[in-house]
Amino acid sequence: MLIGHSNIKKRDLVLDIGAGSGVITYALSKRCRKVIAIEPDQKTADKLRQNLTRQGITNVEVVEQDFLDYDLPAEPYKVFSNPPFHLSSKIVHKLLEAGNQPDSFYLILQKQFALKLLNTDRHYTSQLGQALIQKYQTKIRYPLRPTDFTPPPAVPTVLFEAKKIS
Repeated sequence: MLIGHSNIKKRDLVLDIGAGSGVITYALSKRCRKVIAIEPDQKTADKLRQNLTRQGITNVEVVEQDFLDYDLPAEPYKVFSNPPFHLSSKIVHKLLEAGNQPDSFYLILQKQFALKLLNTDRHYTSQLGQALIQKYQTKIRYPLRPTDFTPPPAVPTVLFEAKKIS
């Protein structure tokens, strides 16, 4: 699973933004201390709760709220998520501008957007990317195939990594 390409450990608090029915949430629950699964859609959040209950998962808190309105944790945390592509930029902005920024974050992103967040001479680095690389080491951690998703996305996707510079 993709989570194996992250630095998520057993003691970590991890946010799953746009958790959906819980595929990533379930995998995270097996790897970390606590998952906060943020899902704005009520029916999807209810389905997520049912799935977690059926599988006996007890270390997940489901938050039925838009992530952009969510108050980030005061304690150290990480993010691992497959957010809606149209919100990627807003999500990265929120994480970067937070009073308590995540120690690291892993987002499944459109490859074209992810490339603009890298510090490289090979591609254009966006203004958001320039701000991000002041505080985080960024890289494309893993390329993904359309068959990794249901339904498959129409655009190339990657697992993007940002680790706070210590």
